[in-house]
Amino acid sequence: MTTLTQTRQSKGALTIAGRSFHSRLMLGTGKYRSPVVMADCHRESGAEIITVAIQRVNISDRQQDSILSYLADTSYFLLPNTAGCKTAELAVRTARLAREAGLSNWIKLEVIGDDQTLFPDNEGLLQATRILVKEGFVVLPYTTDDLVNARKLIDAGAAAVMPMGAPIGSGLGIQNRTNLRILREQITSVPLIVDAGVGTASDAAIAMELGYDGVLLNTAVASAQESVTMACAMRHAVIAGRLAFEAGRMGRFLYANASSPALELSGPMVLPSTTLSEHANWNGDAAIPDVI
Repeated sequence: MTTLTQTRQSKGALTIAGRSFHSRLMLGTGKYRSPVVMADCHRESGAEIITVAIQRVNISDRQQDSILSYLADTSYFLLPNTAGCKTAELAVRTARLAREAGLSNWIKLEVIGDDQTLFPDNEGLLQATRILVKEGFVVLPYTTDDLVNARKLIDAGAAAVMPMGAPIGSGLGIQNRTNLRILREQITSVPLIVDAGVGTASDAAIAMELGYDGVLLNTAVASAQESVTMACAMRHAVIAGRLAFEAGRMGRFLYANASSPALELSGPMVLPSTTLSEHANWNGDAAIPDVI
C-alpha cells in the first residue's frame, strides 16, 4: 500500500537545472569516524546528492582515495564543492579540475572570506559564478542570507541559491528565520537550499517548514554520537518538514482556542430511566432527572 509520504516524495521532487531528485536531503563526506560509517550514513539518510570537497580528496586516483573509493560503484549524484577556496580564481580552478577529472559539471561553489566564521566572500562568489556559468557549469553557490546578493547570483546564472542557517559546522540551528523567510518569499525562480548550521533533526525540519526546497548538511550527522541514527533522523525530519509546509500550518493565537468549541458540543446527556430512582434528589422527588 502506498503511503502519503511515498506519494508526496515522488510527486514533489526537488528539481535543479532540469534534473529531479526524490530526496531533498543532501549529505557531505567529511569528519566521519571512518569511510564505513560514512557509507552507512549515506545509505540510511536516503540522500541522492553527496557533496565532495575537491581539495580534500585524491581525484587523480579514486581507487586509492578513502572517500571516493566508497562512492565509486554507487548511484549517488556526486556534487563537487570548492570548500577551502579563499579566492574566486582558486574556486574556478578547482571547479575546472573536478570537471576534467570526470566528476561533474555541477559545482557547489564556496569562496570563503573569513577564516574564523567561514562566512562567504560575496564579491568573490559572484565573480566566480559568472565565470563558471559562462563555461557551462551548473553552479550552486553557498552564500549569506542577503536577499540582494542572492538576486545578483541568480542574475549571474546560479541554478540554485544556498544560504547559510548558521556558521558552518556550528550546530547552532536556524538562527536567521526572518531573513530566510524573506528570501523564500522573494525568490521563486530557483530552488533555495539551507546550507550550514543544522545541528539536529528539528533544525532540518524548521528549514523545510520555512518552505525551503532542500537541506545540505554534514557535521550534524558525522559528529553525532550515533551518526547512522542521526542520518535516519535527518531523513525523516526533511520529509516531515516538507509535508508540514505543504499542509499549511494553523495560525498562531495569543489566547487559548478550545479544540472542542462549545458550538460543537452535543446537548446534555440524560441518564437512562432505569437509574432515575438511584439519582433522585434528596427529598425523594425523581421527576427531575440528573444530567451529565
